[in-house]
Amino acid sequence: MATPVMAHDAAKAKEFFEAKMAFTTGPVELERMMKNKEVNVVAVRAAEDYAEGHIPGAVNLPKDQWAGLKGLRTDKVNVLYCYSQVCHLAATAAVQFAGQGYPIMELEGGWRWWKDDGFDIEK
Repeated sequence: MATPVMAHDAAKAKEFFEAKMAFTTGPVELERMMKNKEVNVVAVRAAEDYAEGHIPGAVNLPKDQWAGLKGLRTDKVNVLYCYSQVCHLAATAAVQFAGQGYPIMELEGGWRWWKDDGFDIEK
């Protein structure tokens, strides 16, 4: 059975990609924002995984500590990341934290893309 071809709606596509660009970033863009001290990087990975390596300067806020909101900032955009492109921890955290008034973005590709692309790592 063939997949049906959907009619393309340019206006909806534009709206979707504008929202995506406003609330996600990639490793190259994140590195630039970090150099300009524009963002607060937050790893929502488990504490033991964070200890093995993380994005330099990132604070660790594992899921069992989300209620405390420790490390989140209201004066900068909080860029959340988890394990990989298919991990939904960062997206789940983004829903919760944005709902509490924190400015949020998500790092696309998460830790895996950051590490595999050869960006600096802190331990």
